Parts: sequence; C-alpha cells; structure tokens
Amino acid sequence: MSTQLPASISEETVRTLSDERDEPEWLLETRLEALAALPEIDLPDVIQTPGRRWTNLEQLDFEELAEPLAQREERDLVVPDSDVEVLPFVDALDEYEDVVRDSFGSSIDPKRDYLTALSVALFSSGTLVYVPEGVDAEDVKIRTRMEGRSLFNHTLVVTEESSSVTILERQSSEPYGGEGMRYYSGLVEIDAGENSYVQYGSLQDLSEETYNYTLKRGITDAYSTVNFIEGNLGSRLTRSDIETELNGDSSETKIVGAFFGHNDQHFDVNARVWHQAEHTTADLVTRGVLDDEARSVYEGVQDVGRDAWDTNSYQRENTLMLSDDSEADASPKLIIHNHDTEASHSATVGQVDKEDLFYMTSRGIPTLTARNMLVEGFFVPVLEEIAVDELREDLQEAITARLR
Repeated sequence: MSTQLPASISEETVRTLSDERDEPEWLLETRLEALAALPEIDLPDVIQTPGRRWTNLEQLDFEELAEPLAQREERDLVVPDSDVEVLPFVDALDEYEDVVRDSFGSSIDPKRDYLTALSVALFSSGTLVYVPEGVDAEDVKIRTRMEGRSLFNHTLVVTEESSSVTILERQSSEPYGGEGMRYYSGLVEIDAGENSYVQYGSLQDLSEETYNYTLKRGITDAYSTVNFIEGNLGSRLTRSDIETELNGDSSETKIVGAFFGHNDQHFDVNARVWHQAEHTTADLVTRGVLDDEARSVYEGVQDVGRDAWDTNSYQRENTLMLSDDSEADASPKLIIHNHDTEASHSATVGQVDKEDLFYMTSRGIPTLTARNMLVEGFFVPVLEEIAVDELREDLQEAITARLR
C-alpha cells in the first residue's frame, strides 16, 4: 500500500535543501530520484495476521509531521585523538566527496520503501565517520538533539582495510513549543572494508510525542566485523530495522537490542542477517520489558544463501511483561539454502516468574523491590554483550530510573 505524497514536499523543497548545503549534482539527483519514487512505493512491511496489522504505520500523517525546511537540531561530535575523520555531511562533501559518493547508498537502497526514500530525499543533517587503512579509533561519539517538529538524519560509516572504530550515537529531543506529534528519521549505513572492525551503538531517548523510524544496515568484506548495539527507551512509536549483509568470507556480525516500554509506547524492532559468503557467523540477541499498556513486535530473520558454506547463525529474543495490559509478539525465522549450516532461533514472551517473586518476598524483600531486581537481572545477558562501557552504564541507569 503506497502513501500519498504530502503537498508540502516537492521537487522545489528538495532542491532548496540541496542548494542550502551546496551539494554536488550527484547527491541532488539521488534525492530527486528518491522523491520521484515515493508515490509508487509502499511503507515498510509489517507483520500481520488475518484481520490485524501488528504495527500501524498508516497513522503517520506527513502533511502534519514533515517540516523539511524547518529542521533544527543541536549536534555534538566527540573525536578521539587518532586519524579517524568525523565530519558533518556538509564538510565531508567538501573534503571526502569521493568517499561519500562511493559508499552513500551502497548498503541502503534509497528507494527501498516509503520511509527510507522520504528520509533520503529530505535529510538535512548527517555525519561521515571515515577510518583510513590501519587506523584504530575508539570512543567516537555523536549526540543529536532534535529541536523542531521533524528531523531527517543520515550517518555514513566507512572503514578501510585493517582499521577499527567504536561509535556511540545518541538521539534525544529538546522541548518543542508546537502542538501535535513529531517525527525523527535516522538512516545508518556501514561499509566495512576487508579485515576491519566496526562496533556501532545507539541509544534512543526521544520524547514520547515522537514517531521514530530508524534503519541501520551494514555490509561486510572478507574477515570484517560489523556489530550493532541498540537501546530504545523513548518515542511513542518506534520502527527499528537493523540488518547486516555478510558478503565477505569469514565475516561476522552481532546485533544486540534492548527496549523498555511503558505507558502506551509501541516498539516494532527487527533484526535481520543475510549469510552470502563462506564461514560467516551471526548472533542476534534482543531483550525487552513492557509495562502499563506498552506493546512490542519483534521479527528476526536469518537467511543463509546457497553459497554460504560453513555458516553459524544464532538468534534469541525474550520479552518480559510487567502488566496484564501490555502485549508482545515475536516472529523469529530461519531461511536456509545451504545444508552446511549450524543455526538456531528462539523467542519467549512471559511475565515475572511468580516462584522467583515469592522466594524473594518470603525473605523480607518488598514486592516492588523484588520485582525491580528481577527486571534488572533480566537485562543482564544483554548488558553483558555491550562492550561500550558508556552505553552499557547509561542504559542500565535508564532502566533503573524507569523502574523507579
């Protein structure tokens, strides 16, 4: 089902965005092609059963939500003392245009779906993280605070041979003086060169009057690693897709996700991996907690190609519900076209174990304290997977604060 193009978004709008940033012709053409595709392409696929769509993306009214020429944000870039280049997109096009042109759109098809194409056509802010050959960079930090009604953001990570980088990107929002809902869109592309290592972590804590769409996608070369870590706490509705395409022999990926919903928050989180080469490994781990009337939808896909000999692929998703009014659905999938594969998938949905709770309260621990301790313990397997100390500590503090 395609979505009608809002009257406020036109070719003139896109040209104005591009002209204000003095962009090269090839990028303007990419924007215009994405814009032209919008009337013909659909919203992202959502899981549905007869008579029910698990996530309602049709509610996104871009006539109201999108203010492409009024995008405002505050951005901080923290760059370690190394030869890594971390630049706003405008500056990156001046200094590293060839790098941007070669990798922009290499992992994310600009016309993949309606929300992706809209973001490519309208993005106003973005960051290039470029790691030259042999450079090791840690603690790259990108902090983005949305100030207007809408913000379209694009992050591009390019690593050359035998380099490594650890990135932490945060999304938050400043108080907004207007009325109605807001919209944040973030695309992340990772182009990992041979024998390189990328660990990308993100923490989303947008205000709860915000609709949030994010697509993070990495492609690997031989012997390279792309790891994603994502924490979702904010927004009213979050649609998050994290994907890795393992194109290089002996390449690896790990996708770790955590979410904590309350009130009427809705999280639609998806993790997908494509094994295209030999000796590849993937590990998908997601844990979430829901309270009040919050809802979650999870889909995990492990797709093993015909030429993906000696594949190892694992997936596990667990959701804990703290109230009778919360709701969770999970749909893990295995698609295997090569018999030389070791793979597994699992998903569980349940409530706090009554026996565990009884054991703790019978020893004098107050009921609420006992429940909170069990919830914090539930997140431990995910927190242990997070190698970025700051992200792990901040996520743990946010979970504790929400429990209070």
